[in-house]
Amino acid sequence: MSPHEHTVPAGNPGNHAHHGNHAHHGHHGHHGHDTTHIDWEEFAALLEREAALNLPLYEQVAHWVREQLPHGSVRRVLDVGSGPGAVSCLLAEVFPQAEVVAVDATPGLLELARARADRAGIADRFSTHVAELPDGIAELGPADLVWASGSLHHVGDQRAALTGLAGLLRPGGLLALLEGGLPARHLPRDIGIGRPGLESRLEAATAGWFADMRAVLPGAKPEVENWRALLAAAGLTPTLTRSFLLDLPAPVTDAVREGLVSGLSWQRRSLEGRLDADDAAVLDRLLDPDDEEGLMRRPDCFMLAARTVHTARRG
Repeated sequence: MSPHEHTVPAGNPGNHAHHGNHAHHGHHGHHGHDTTHIDWEEFAALLEREAALNLPLYEQVAHWVREQLPHGSVRRVLDVGSGPGAVSCLLAEVFPQAEVVAVDATPGLLELARARADRAGIADRFSTHVAELPDGIAELGPADLVWASGSLHHVGDQRAALTGLAGLLRPGGLLALLEGGLPARHLPRDIGIGRPGLESRLEAATAGWFADMRAVLPGAKPEVENWRALLAAAGLTPTLTRSFLLDLPAPVTDAVREGLVSGLSWQRRSLEGRLDADDAAVLDRLLDPDDEEGLMRRPDCFMLAARTVHTARRG
């Protein structure tokens, strides 16, 4: 998650914690509830780890998007809410003739993106742009592909932001919107400690966190999240919708375990005061590297998530 991304608690309605690609539109200081404030700079290491774990999913999405565009037609790509640039660099690989622009509101994350592009040998056609959403959309310039993963749900007026992004597309260009899917799961229903159904309760608590986060965004407007309808209202022609699976079954590698620990640690802090004492105590055990029931030791943890992607074309 965004995210941008940017991560927000694992398992929330937007799967934020498993994006690796997030819109950091800089809503710092606007939150009435401290735990809804996201410090994207602090979050950089987690975003990098999440991106690495989720790269196989994003590779599938990027190649699926490429199939929807005429060969050689993509000259400029905008990755809106790029975070540390893992997906931006992937897009540069998938579209080797294109200039790729990583767009984020957090300069520190864009520094990481530039460093990644340097390591990948694509710095000559890779750039970064600091921009807040939605105010900075108009300055981004035209593109043949706009990629927005987990960025819209961090903007108060999602409809206006989509309309702005749609307006950047050249004729025949495509907007790829990664929003929604299924909350990620990492543990069996009954893990042998605490009450069964821990992750279901975490999802419920995160839904409350998410609603509070959105309520205090600048210009926040309620919106039915019918993304195809919103894409059409933005002046685009919706084309395809597909969900992609990230399936890392047990037993997982240490790298996956470390990613789960990072995400759950962030979630534990974000949901402070939203969980009952028993669930909080179970989370603490899961996060304890020395506990036999902890994520670093137990044999049954896994990573399973689904991300939904909508595409729409400019006429």
